[in-house]
Amino acid sequence: METLLKLWGDSGIAQLQFGQAAMMLVALVLLYLAIKKGFEPLLLVPIAIGTLLVNVPGGGFEAAPVYDSLGHMTSPGGMMYYIYNVGIASGMFPLIIFMGVGAMTDFGPLLANPKTLLLGAAAQFGIFATVIGAVSLSYFGILDFSLNDAAAIGIIGGADGPTAIFVTSKLAPDILGPVAVAAYSYMALVPIIQPPIMRALTTEKERSIQMVQLRHVTKTEKIVFPLLLLGLVAMVLPSAAPLLGMFCFGNLMREAGVVDRLSDTAQNSLINIVTIFLGLGVGSKMSADKFLNWETLGILALGAVAFCIGTASGILLAKLMNKFSENPINPLIGSAGVSAVPMAARVSNKVGLESNPHNHLLMHAMGPNVAGVIGSAIAAGVMISMVS
Repeated sequence: METLLKLWGDSGIAQLQFGQAAMMLVALVLLYLAIKKGFEPLLLVPIAIGTLLVNVPGGGFEAAPVYDSLGHMTSPGGMMYYIYNVGIASGMFPLIIFMGVGAMTDFGPLLANPKTLLLGAAAQFGIFATVIGAVSLSYFGILDFSLNDAAAIGIIGGADGPTAIFVTSKLAPDILGPVAVAAYSYMALVPIIQPPIMRALTTEKERSIQMVQLRHVTKTEKIVFPLLLLGLVAMVLPSAAPLLGMFCFGNLMREAGVVDRLSDTAQNSLINIVTIFLGLGVGSKMSADKFLNWETLGILALGAVAFCIGTASGILLAKLMNKFSENPINPLIGSAGVSAVPMAARVSNKVGLESNPHNHLLMHAMGPNVAGVIGSAIAAGVMISMVS
């Protein structure tokens, strides 16, 4: 009988708490969204599994060392603890992913039409507006967000998962789980969230604008640009250099044409391996005490606001630029200024084709889309520099 009682006491069922059970249900919901609905499955599947594992009572997956009442360590921490600290707390995983994204990026559309860089910059307005909103909620006692929390939440508006994870791991690691889930969820919801905003802020005539053919961009331009970008950012804003440095390195491998094997590895096998561990590491922060609170709902709501403001800002700036531009810009490409590459550009193209079947905006929208990646990395550098 004593043996049976001991076995029961060691079982997961006996140790299971309400919060852990609730987080397991959250993990199953994330799996459903990823598998059934196709919402960013490459990240949501590992995040969901990480959430399940870290909430298994006594399973050895603890996200942190366990101490007794005297302060003595009874467990050095489980697998999730080391995945998080080695890859996310150090910033290594997001940086490697940025290198892979750089290797998959073509700067051609941006270089062919440099003024689209402004559209990518405008879309970052949602980041800073949301920081102000989060600080205001804390000031009025509605929710309890520190300035570091506000900066991490605002980055969601850039629609760039690795950047959001990088900034949050540096400034507010306690809210990493909700921020990562919000960032990747809204990236997956781009085709749902953006079109109503695009239609509300533009007329049928504006959506029908056909843009002129992009000029040819030489290989030399594509090689020189990432080097100039890195040099400029490193000198002006060193805190953004890690993200943009890896991004430019990946792009240079692509454009140099002499390291195809390295470029292929960065684009495929390496980024896939790191994505698995990044998701598990984020899942390690999805424990009940860090996720089941009112602040999580506030993060999800503020993240949506940031994303919507970023989308609207790009469109409105494109409309303003049309008043001073000889060659008209279709305002729809302004919505691609958020850095959900290439999904936001595809949405711009789709909505444009609805108004004009001959209106192919994909390559034009890739300009602000790539600029959005650069803009979100710079915004991240500003946040880290000013807040930390």
